Amino acid sequence: MIFSLNDPSFIHALRDIARRDPDRVFGTFNQRPLTFGQLDQQAEALAAYLCRDLGISPGERAAVMMNNGSEAIAVLFALAKAGIVWVPVNARQRGSGLKYILEHCDPSVLFVDADLWPVVVDSQATLPGRVLSLGGENGSLAELLNSRKRLDAPAPVMSQLYALMYTSGTTGKPKGVRVTHAMMAYALKSVELLSSIQPGDNFFQWEPFYHIGGAQMLLLPLFFDVQLSLTERFSASRFWTQVNASGATHIHYLGGVLQILLKQPPSDLETSHKVRIAWGGGCPSAIWSTLQERFGFEIRECYGMTEASSLTTVNDEGRPDSVGRVVPWLDIAIQDEQGQPVAAGQPGQVVVRETQPGVLFDGYFRNTEATNKALVDGRLHTGDRGWIDAEGFLHFLGRITDSVRCRGENVSAWEVESVTQQHPGVEECAMIGVEADIGEQDIKLFVKPKGGHVIELQELHLWLKERLAAYQCPRYLVLVDEFERTPSQRIIKRGLSTNTSEAWDSQQSY
Repeated sequence: MIFSLNDPSFIHALRDIARRDPDRVFGTFNQRPLTFGQLDQQAEALAAYLCRDLGISPGERAAVMMNNGSEAIAVLFALAKAGIVWVPVNARQRGSGLKYILEHCDPSVLFVDADLWPVVVDSQATLPGRVLSLGGENGSLAELLNSRKRLDAPAPVMSQLYALMYTSGTTGKPKGVRVTHAMMAYALKSVELLSSIQPGDNFFQWEPFYHIGGAQMLLLPLFFDVQLSLTERFSASRFWTQVNASGATHIHYLGGVLQILLKQPPSDLETSHKVRIAWGGGCPSAIWSTLQERFGFEIRECYGMTEASSLTTVNDEGRPDSVGRVVPWLDIAIQDEQGQPVAAGQPGQVVVRETQPGVLFDGYFRNTEATNKALVDGRLHTGDRGWIDAEGFLHFLGRITDSVRCRGENVSAWEVESVTQQHPGVEECAMIGVEADIGEQDIKLFVKPKGGHVIELQELHLWLKERLAAYQCPRYLVLVDEFERTPSQRIIKRGLSTNTSEAWDSQQSY
């Protein structure tokens, strides 16, 4: 599959299907159907308002802080129709991290759920003059979506920006990945490879739209005879009830979702479903067979980054110790710390190269330093460790950089440490990842109090909960008198203990 960067974007497919078959179902949200005709009408109406009434031009940005819902789908398709760059904002983000993203992306308009508006206000971010909210007494978005206006503009071309997706997979401030329409199309094709799509398939989607994993799923019905069964969020207690009711043939996983499902009491529903394939990232090899035997589906593992059109490798061959082989439009290599290739079987940094134009991102938004670090000679240095076996299968070994993968989210040390250091009793702090009972990692935070200050760890945890997203809030807290340092006075994190038995544990303390 080769895309010309001058081809019209995938978004034109929505209009074409709506004209040919307006009653065809795009998907259901909590069992309520959304047709192509409804979705196209709503997206066109909002696109017309943004361009004609508000005067927003193609290439300008719109920040969207909304939970999963049919209205949120209409918003992102409206932005694509208008050529306005979608900036999805994690609905669980808050505080200084939220303030940074909302100000750094410099949006012309903000879309926000009414119940999230207080969180936006509390962040003290400088906001655009135009805010469109959904729900609440002053909701303005629903009325706009129900108008009959149409923009009917030519679709953007593949090379144009589709989104800025902020990721915190490495140390430092969140970085806005410049995602083009072409990159989303390649992401879509990767999903096809991994999930072996058949006509009539039904994809159960709980993952948020502000993730690349959720965003790419919304494009599937435009090009394949499939439907989406969407819900607000993952719920372990309701999962199999929802999956059975939807008739889903595919489910997606990340983080500790599979481990959480294993911990649920056995139920007839977990074997009476129609699911053929569970696909995603982060399935431990130790439970691979257990999952397949208990739930009766096939595991399909993958590896990737937003910067490389979502999926880099796909494992459709049932290898429980691998994340698979590279997709046709990319190539991967393993390099040592000096940037030299290593022999097969030897570990090093995973480096990605595109074999077709437009698969790799061209840089981070307004962040030249991070761009130059990630893109060297046209190759993406992922910050991940791995090794490739003689058959070309990639084996993932984790992050090189100072971040933690917690509850399916990349959490940079900068985000947690910068907030913690705002506490009046904290002099310095350092965050590391430790082994989790469920999922990839938990966060352990070491805190050095200021002289003369006494810090109660439960009180500090409550303070942090008010200022960090749930997935960013440390599980473990430890007080220290001093940190071991490098000659340049940097804290040596590799010397910090990963033992959790001596730490204050938030899950055991309330």
